[in-house]
Amino acid sequence: MPEITEIDELQTFVKKNKIWVWTAANKHYPGILNFIIGDRSAQTFKKLWKIVKGWHSFWYVTDKYVVYQIFIDDIDHLTKKSYMTRIESENTRLRVTSQ
Repeated sequence: MPEITEIDELQTFVKKNKIWVWTAANKHYPGILNFIIGDRSAQTFKKLWKIVKGWHSFWYVTDKYVVYQIFIDDIDHLTKKSYMTRIESENTRLRVTSQ
């Protein structure tokens, strides 16, 4: 699995209901490896994290949203938006294709 996993969440709507799509991607290859749909809570992210942590990546790259810090060890966690180009690109693609 990926040496570096990028993780992010994006807000969208189903009719008038706000939902969050949590996505995980390999930094070096296109495509989303896994996703979870729900709210923006730790309980929702935990479902994705159960899958992602099994990949045993060297690094997990996220933004600074507090939920990530609950699950990802500091030694394995990078919180630099400039390192999140793959996942941001994939999320943009999702936004465009869902319109």
